Parts: sequence; C-alpha cells; structure tokens
Amino acid sequence: MKFNRFIVCGDSYSEGMSDEIINGQYRGWADRVADEMSQHSADFTHANLAIRGKLLGQVVEDQVPEAMKMVTGKETLISFHAGANDALRPGYDAALTIAKYQKAVREIAATGATLLLFTVLEDTGNKGRGAEVWKSRFSEFNRAVREVGAEVGATVSDANGLDFFKDSRFLAFDRLHLNQEGHWRVAQAVLEVFGYPFDAAWRTPLPAAKPTPWIKRRITGVLWFFVFALPWIIRRIQGKSSGDGRIAKYPQPISWPRA
Repeated sequence: MKFNRFIVCGDSYSEGMSDEIINGQYRGWADRVADEMSQHSADFTHANLAIRGKLLGQVVEDQVPEAMKMVTGKETLISFHAGANDALRPGYDAALTIAKYQKAVREIAATGATLLLFTVLEDTGNKGRGAEVWKSRFSEFNRAVREVGAEVGATVSDANGLDFFKDSRFLAFDRLHLNQEGHWRVAQAVLEVFGYPFDAAWRTPLPAAKPTPWIKRRITGVLWFFVFALPWIIRRIQGKSSGDGRIAKYPQPISWPRA
C-alpha cells in the first residue's frame, strides 16, 4: 500500500534529534521516510508534530488529537512513539504509563488510519545497575507495545532482534539520540516494512571499531557529563524539559518534499 499522508507523533526520537540539520531543523528518520513516500504519490503531505522531551501524557493530550483530525483513511500513516521519557524518570509508574499508551493506540487505530509503533532497544550493550533498570523497564514496555499493536493490527518496528543496533556509533555525542547514520537506518527499516524502495545495507553492521585510547575515553566522558548529563539533571530538579516553549516542525500537513 502507498500512503498519501504521513503524520508523526512523539518526542525527540521522532522529531529527529540528532540527525543532520536542514533549514534549521533536524531531518530525522521520519522526514527521510516522507522523502521516499512522496515519490510514489502525486499529492503526498507530511506533518511532524513530535517535540523533544515530551512525556507520554503530553504527546497524547497535545499531539494525538491533532493527528486524528488529519486522517483521511487507511492511506494515512500515523507514527506514534512515546513513553520512553516517562520510563527514564525516577518515579516511573509502569502500569499507568502502559494503560495510557495502549488507550491512545486504540483511539488512533479507530480512525481507520494505518498505524506505526516502535519498541525501545532493551539491551544497549551497557553494563551496570542503570543498564539493568533500563532493560527491565523497557522489556515490560515493549511487551505492551507488541500486545496492543497485534490487537489493532498496527505495524511494530522492533530492532531488539538486531544485535548490530547495539553499536554506540549509531548514537550522537549525547549517547541517547540517534546520529545521522542511525536515523538513516531506521528510515530504511520503515520503508522496507511498508514495501517502498529501500537500501538493504541498513542491515549491514559497521566495521569493527578501533580501540579508543584511555585518555580520549576519559576526556570524552568528562565532556559528556558537563555538556549533556549535568544540564539534564538540572532540568529534572527544576521541573523543566528540553521541549519547553518549542513548537512542532510541521504542525499541519504540508506538501512534501519541501522546496
């Protein structure tokens, strides 16, 4: 099936952080997918409502209702990915988050649109207590995504069976968001599952990494802490988010690709 509209709801992952920047905006996997889809529909339109830092409740309350208004039928594809920011918070309530997520999925599916969902990579290759908590929380969350996805007939993009995605070289310097290579691979995976032309090289692992000198690892770690970790901690203490005051890249469906 070929789509004539692609609507994106979510947080930083779907906004496109930290892909290449075009016209002052992160490109991201979703806009890359829209680029290809637009080549197969004469009247293709694209809306990207995703905003970095948003919690599930904010995505459900602010973005989902707007996205549902844009549905024209099964030929509209809606991507919905939220909840990861909730799971990273100390006071995470799994039952409440999962219930809210599944309710939103059912409501979106009821519009008749085609629905795309995502799981979160459970095993990132990291070790330690933090990695164990990450894996436990997202394993439970992912089960809920697969469950409701099967219930409503959604397509679920799941990279958990692909070990090469553990490679940290798909991440930006902040160690959390995908870089240009990572976004490209996600886009190709989505295009493949929906039957569009894609580059099969997205499944090819990167060449073995060269050992990083100890001093470079230490310097990089210190820079990472002060540039990303410390500001994130301060925002949490202040009750602020990186998405405060930001608006969506493309809040209304626009003809795509942009000139």
